[in-house]
Amino acid sequence: MSGNVFTSDKVVQVGIVVKDIEKTSAAYAPAFDMEKPKWFWTGDYEAARTEFRGAASEARAKLAFFRFANLEIELIEPDEKPSTWREFLETKGEGMHHLAFITKGMRDQIGRAEAAGMPLVQKGEYTGGRYAYCDASDALKMVVEFLEND
Repeated sequence: MSGNVFTSDKVVQVGIVVKDIEKTSAAYAPAFDMEKPKWFWTGDYEAARTEFRGAASEARAKLAFFRFANLEIELIEPDEKPSTWREFLETKGEGMHHLAFITKGMRDQIGRAEAAGMPLVQKGEYTGGRYAYCDASDALKMVVEFLEND
């Protein structure tokens, strides 16, 4: 892996893939002395333009966020369609899926990650920005997510 992969040192999120977002949220809330957040669906293909392993995907997931002063925990319950979340759940079970970093210049960021041996696995859009998951499991033993906000 070559250096200068990350354009930011700001880790903003830990993503955790779960089988049951209601059950997991109910367990997290008292552990952190927080209210249980309401979950919501990611956008459909028309909104999210999700691509998984280079192909369009109708994949969606339920998301719930626990927000702390310096970080958020994102709980992710994937639907059955092909996605990095579904693949993770089926191959590894529940657990930490990714660390997310804020970035600017998403295309360049993906290029740096891929040049360092971290291939793009999934990308898409959300209201106000875009995301990309790169597989850094060989070098860093995890997936990294890059978030670019408008």
